[in-house]
Amino acid sequence: MMKRILIHFRSQMDESLRPQGVTTAQLQVLKAIRDQPGVSGAQLARSCYVTPQSAQSLLRGLEDGKWIVRSKDNQNDRILTARLTSEGEKLLLSAEKTAKLIEGKLWRGVPESSIEAVNEVLEQCLANLEPEADAE
Repeated sequence: MMKRILIHFRSQMDESLRPQGVTTAQLQVLKAIRDQPGVSGAQLARSCYVTPQSAQSLLRGLEDGKWIVRSKDNQNDRILTARLTSEGEKLLLSAEKTAKLIEGKLWRGVPESSIEAVNEVLEQCLANLEPEADAE
């Protein structure tokens, strides 16, 4: 059921974002860059759960769209870091509003207490799959 919900949510997000020329995957990378300014491509790949090759492809598209700029890292000039441009910030804000609308549609008619309970269960499931949980 979760997979079906994610597929429908992503489909609606992609449809809503298409006129802006960005995909949900690119949006995820933009958000990661905003949350971790100066992040490298390898770090983005890990935090966005994509391969390094996919991350590089997403970064190129964002750079071509003028939503990010990349520059050499201060400590290691073999690493390119990424930062949002003002256009990238605007795009991200607009897309987050779109996501909130779709999220509101998703949870329509579901009591707040149920949403909180689902979130708690999912957080526990995620914690159970973390590498540290295997050591316990």
